[in-house]
Amino acid sequence: MGLLVGAGIGYVLGAKAGRARYDQIMRTYRTIADHPAVQGAAGIARQKLGEAMGSKTDSQR
Repeated sequence: MGLLVGAGIGYVLGAKAGRARYDQIMRTYRTIADHPAVQGAAGIARQKLGEAMGSKTDSQR
């Protein structure tokens, strides 16, 4: 129940912030997500996750 209330409050506040704020947040997100250091860290995380998932799948056979 608390999760639904929190989601509702977030929706209302987000709607009041408007499109301009959304666009600002998305520009900031894209700037951060496109940074080479973040891309490198994401690649390493994907690789580690793939290795972990692969070893779990192999050990369950």
